[in-house]
Amino acid sequence: MNACPPRLALVVPCFNEAERLDGDAFIAFARERSDRRLCFVDDGSTDATAARLAEIAAAAPERIGVECLSVNQGKGSAVRAGIRAELARAPRYVGYWDADLATPLRFVETLADHLDLHPELALAAGSRILMLGRPVARRAVRHYLGRVASTLVSLALRAPVYDSQCGAKLLRNGPALGALLDAPFASRWLFDVEILARIARSEPGTAEAVLHRRVHEVPVPEWTDVPGSKVGFGALLRLPADLVRIRTTMRRMRIDRMRG
Repeated sequence: MNACPPRLALVVPCFNEAERLDGDAFIAFARERSDRRLCFVDDGSTDATAARLAEIAAAAPERIGVECLSVNQGKGSAVRAGIRAELARAPRYVGYWDADLATPLRFVETLADHLDLHPELALAAGSRILMLGRPVARRAVRHYLGRVASTLVSLALRAPVYDSQCGAKLLRNGPALGALLDAPFASRWLFDVEILARIARSEPGTAEAVLHRRVHEVPVPEWTDVPGSKVGFGALLRLPADLVRIRTTMRRMRIDRMRG
């Protein structure tokens, strides 16, 4: 373990990612600065992901760790396991990143700097907004499905979230984060929405007001739609049921806290 806590720890959930992992990019990122850590979580992969992750970790063992789940539990469980493992190292910030590196790793420093500038924030989230100077290469069908999903998420949260599902997020460490992750996520895919919902319920005020105070969406500098995504049209069909499950779970958690 490093003598000083890292500035940031980044969790990378992996399920059957042996062919897509850019080991050189991850190793370079970990070696570039001594105050960074990477934690890969193998979510019960059935291909050569475990061996590939072992190779990557061996290149920088002090800065790259690997957690293994014996069976596939879903991205949300993998992210939660990785973050909880890294909290023992007391990083200032801890987040998660998609294994395909659709969002460049360098963007994590932008998120960390944003949290430095805004100490009131609990979360800085990447947002895929196509604008001049910020190329976002996304297939049209995924873009429009994403807009439908974001609209449904905004209605469920009662807050204007532009892009809840971008896989580039950084959270501020502290007691509030530990409490945020106490309970397992109800959804395998929409755990990002659950994080937002838990932040919204963590203090008095409307969801919109709390999320405006505690969360900022930060446009990614670029984003590339990498082939091989595990999220397809079926996820959109499951979205309404997942949102209902999340709202039911949040209501139950609130009742349990009131009784406690």
